[in-house]
Amino acid sequence: MAAETFYHAVRIDRDICRGCTACVKKCQTEAIRVREGKAEILDARCIDCGICSKVCPFHAITVEMDQLSALGDFRYNIVILPPSFYAQFRSTVVTSEIWRAMGALGFDEVFDSALSSEYVALEIAEYVKNYKGPKPIISCACPTVLRLIQVSYPELVDQVVPMLPPVEAAAFYVRREAVKRTGLAEDKIGIWFVTPCPAKRTNVYQSVDVADSCVTGCFSVSDIYSRCIQIMGHGAERVPLVRTGSSYGMGWGISGGEMACAGLENALAVSGTANVVDVFEQISLNKMPTLDYVECSACDGGCVGGALTAENRFVSEANLFQRMQSLKKAEPKDRLTALAQDMSLEDFPKSEGHVKPLEARPMMQLDDDIMEAMKKFEEMEEVMRSLPGLDCGACGAPSCRGLAEDIVRGCASEIDCIFRLRQSVKRIAKGMRDLASQLPSGGVMDEGWEDVPPGKD
Repeated sequence: MAAETFYHAVRIDRDICRGCTACVKKCQTEAIRVREGKAEILDARCIDCGICSKVCPFHAITVEMDQLSALGDFRYNIVILPPSFYAQFRSTVVTSEIWRAMGALGFDEVFDSALSSEYVALEIAEYVKNYKGPKPIISCACPTVLRLIQVSYPELVDQVVPMLPPVEAAAFYVRREAVKRTGLAEDKIGIWFVTPCPAKRTNVYQSVDVADSCVTGCFSVSDIYSRCIQIMGHGAERVPLVRTGSSYGMGWGISGGEMACAGLENALAVSGTANVVDVFEQISLNKMPTLDYVECSACDGGCVGGALTAENRFVSEANLFQRMQSLKKAEPKDRLTALAQDMSLEDFPKSEGHVKPLEARPMMQLDDDIMEAMKKFEEMEEVMRSLPGLDCGACGAPSCRGLAEDIVRGCASEIDCIFRLRQSVKRIAKGMRDLASQLPSGGVMDEGWEDVPPGKD
């Protein structure tokens, strides 16, 4: 059976990597190993959260992104901007200036995912209202979280809300409308997303939640932000067609904004991969059966804390909060009325028919044959008992259990553990001392034997 192949936006430059294990210790799915002095990614485990790229002290871990020059391949280009992008700018920077900069960069149209988030939020609210299965229901907006469920918590796949993520809903809508408006064929229209994290770029090329992604490619928030700063105020006149959302849609950029937009009260918001892991552990143990909904973000604080953002997470959160407050002043106080004020798009796509079921792919699959896998699991447990259990990471694996798994898979040996290596060296040294003590003393064995030329008796 051929091994499944995975696409990852996160890449390691082996020429720069020094094998320091900083990335190994931070990865929540134990997807990185250091072998022969260089870090490497285990494809089946990686969820493209990008934490490794943030913690690498040598900048050896990068994220593959599309280049702006790719806009030239299309006749009409639409950019979808998330709330986390607006969060990079101070609230004193008016949105029209940001849109004008988008036009100067070569985009023909701007669409805010904040608006599509509002449509998705109402779908989620309706789904939660009618849901009869095991609780809590888990949000679908973060592809990193979906991949985490696939590899680490496959028992939870059926509890994920089957909705289009806002960016995909937006992409489906704007492509369809652009075809109508311009008369161009679909392949002449580029749909681009400015992403705060690697996972959303990965999802374009290997989607976990949509049957067919309508997004052409992705640029990082930090790259587009830096370009905007350089050209703002330099007389760019062309302002693309803009569709934008309310303060509730903007709130999706911050942890808790999704459930606030959907009007969910019996819900919990959790951000940061380690915290999400903790919550999933409790859900798997059925510790939260009366909770309706869990909003999960892999990045600390939500998308504003993404690995590809430019600003500090707390600065971004403050910026976005101030923008939301400004929008609220012009909105009705009632949530549904405020949403209806912006949600005037005709025939916005529903999730049904566009979402594919989330599939489990457990990361610790020792063998395709169940009997062989059980045998290897027993071997792994035996190896585990021989290791010190310190999880120091000096072996290049994140834990002793990880090393034991690598040994059973044939990717490592027991002497990769410095403690086992020390024991082996001591045994060899003792054996040499014992052998030396048994050698006959005197004569040629002690005097001048080392001076005899090779091949001479």
